[in-house]
Amino acid sequence: MADVTSSAPSQGVSTTGGSLPVRFLRATELDTRMLGMLAALALIWLGFHIASGGLFLTPRNLWNLSVQSASVAIMSTGMVLVIVTRNIDLSVGSLLGFVGMIMGVTQAEILPDWLGFGHPAIWILTLALGIVLGAAIGGLHGYIIAYMGVPSFIVTLGGLLVWRGAAWWVTSGRTVAPLDTTFRLMGGGPYGAIGAFWSWVAGVAGCIALVLLLAQARRQRRKFHFPLRPLWAETFLAAVGCMLILGAVAVANSYPWPAGIVRNYAEANNITIPEGGLFIAHGIAIPVLIAVGVGIVMTFLANRTRFGRYVFAIGGNPEAAVLAGINTRWIVMKVFILMGILTAVAGAISSARLNAATNAMGTLDELLVIAAAVIGGTSLAGGVGTVAGAMIGAVLMQSLATGMILLGVDTPLQNIVVGIVLVIAVWLDTVYRRRVK
Repeated sequence: MADVTSSAPSQGVSTTGGSLPVRFLRATELDTRMLGMLAALALIWLGFHIASGGLFLTPRNLWNLSVQSASVAIMSTGMVLVIVTRNIDLSVGSLLGFVGMIMGVTQAEILPDWLGFGHPAIWILTLALGIVLGAAIGGLHGYIIAYMGVPSFIVTLGGLLVWRGAAWWVTSGRTVAPLDTTFRLMGGGPYGAIGAFWSWVAGVAGCIALVLLLAQARRQRRKFHFPLRPLWAETFLAAVGCMLILGAVAVANSYPWPAGIVRNYAEANNITIPEGGLFIAHGIAIPVLIAVGVGIVMTFLANRTRFGRYVFAIGGNPEAAVLAGINTRWIVMKVFILMGILTAVAGAISSARLNAATNAMGTLDELLVIAAAVIGGTSLAGGVGTVAGAMIGAVLMQSLATGMILLGVDTPLQNIVVGIVLVIAVWLDTVYRRRVK
């Protein structure tokens, strides 16, 4: 953003000229592509709600949708950086399955023999092993791509085949279950959520953080004499953001535990169930909290660190990045290490949600992850992408899948729809880039 003088008229973002919507967007500095994606998501939700006879926009379905979107959303944040550097990773689905299988065997068959069943360290050691393994495999991919000069498409296509086969080889196709009880909390469910009270605490904390973030951004703009948004625009952004956060909490708290689980819980804790029944809210699911935390960290990493600036510099102009002294090969390798770590976290969530490690885990997830990143505004030409957009894209892709399941659409047709959506997203990105130029 260009520097401005210290005169009074130059201290605010210009809101004169153009139609009312144009002046509004200029004042609030909202991303039109992000708004378009949110509008498309709203239309999809409304369409499925009408077509399903009012089943889609219910607390139960929205809560399950958030949990099901978590693993893809986490991987899509890493895929943004991969694609920004003009690379691709086709192996994430198979890698998720392989790492998930290793974690399943570790906690179900190996660590119990050493530590005993139910040992509190089992889930920690299992997750740590999965993250280290994911980082190692991601580093291997990155080294071959960055230092050996093999195209990322070929390397990760080979990884897709290798790690899917390796996942089967670990147990000869056998499903591993059940998993550690504490580990299963990462998958959601009645016990894998934080309840109504702590959900409201998290929601209020999120609103406070949003207001402080806007205030800090305004102070930084004033400090460096950048144009300031009008106060009404700042207030509008804070109000809408807090409404969305608290609305999401309200939806999560509207979904009660199933009656059978409530009955068992009441019996175990000597609670008398009243005549009208006992309402216990799920609250925000733990995998959703993990996904939100990953999104915040990845946004900070991409926008506020030297590593993030280098990633976008490489994607924008690799030759200029090299001439500027950036160690492009090491940065690319670190991007794939990070992708491996995020895939391992997603694998933990996926297996915990199923309470089993299966050979089918992660099948076609690479398609969903790439589609989420591209739909979220990440350009396959490199240099452009947002973490928040990719996470919304993940919700959009999962919304399509959930809606089609509610409508009884067969799986092959679901894949056809996902493929068409991906092609349309890339086409829209191409059109947008042409208009910008």
